[in-house]
Amino acid sequence: MEQLDQLNQPGPIDEGVLAGAVYVPSPNCNDRPADGAVDLLVLHNISLPPGQFGSGCVTDFFTNTLDPARHPYFETIAGLQVSAHLLIERDGRVIQFVPFHRRAWHAGVSCWQGREQCNDYSIGIELEGTDDTPYTDAQYSQLVRVVHSLQQAYPALTAERIVGHSDIAAGRKTDPGTAFDWRRFRGELEAVT
Repeated sequence: MEQLDQLNQPGPIDEGVLAGAVYVPSPNCNDRPADGAVDLLVLHNISLPPGQFGSGCVTDFFTNTLDPARHPYFETIAGLQVSAHLLIERDGRVIQFVPFHRRAWHAGVSCWQGREQCNDYSIGIELEGTDDTPYTDAQYSQLVRVVHSLQQAYPALTAERIVGHSDIAAGRKTDPGTAFDWRRFRGELEAVT
C-alpha cells in the first residue's frame, strides 16, 4: 500500500477545487441557490459493491458510468444520479467530483436545525467504508487535512457544523456509522486548527 506521503496532499482551495485532489467531474450537480452559502459539512460512507473496497466503482457511480451488469447490487441503483464533493478512499487518496461552490447531490431528503434541503448549503464528503468497518489511519489523516482546508475557505464550517448523514436524515440514513470515531476526528482536527 502506498504511504500517505506519496498520495495526494490536500491544500488550498482555488475556484472550488481542492489542490492535491484527483479531479473527476461528475454531471450530478447544479448551482446552489442564491441563499446557499456553505455552512455545513456532511460526512458519509460508501462502498461498491457494499462492503468491498478499492473497486473504483464509487467513481463510476458518481460519474454515471457504473455498469449494472457488473454486480447484482448495481442493478438496484442503476439510473440513480448522486454525487459528493469528495471521496476519501481507504488508502487516503482524495477524489473530487464537484467544485465546492456547486451543489452536489449527496444528502437527499434532509434537515439540519430546522433547515431543509441540506444539499443547498453543505459540502458532502464520502469515506470509503461501511457503518461497522473501522476507517483507516490514512482516511482520518486526510479527512483532517481536507476539513482544515475547507475551514480556511469557508469559516462558517465550525466543528459544531460538521455532522454525519445520520444527523441530517435521521431514521433514513446511518452513515458514517458506529465505526467512525468522532472523538478521534475532532481531537485531531482541533490539534491542527
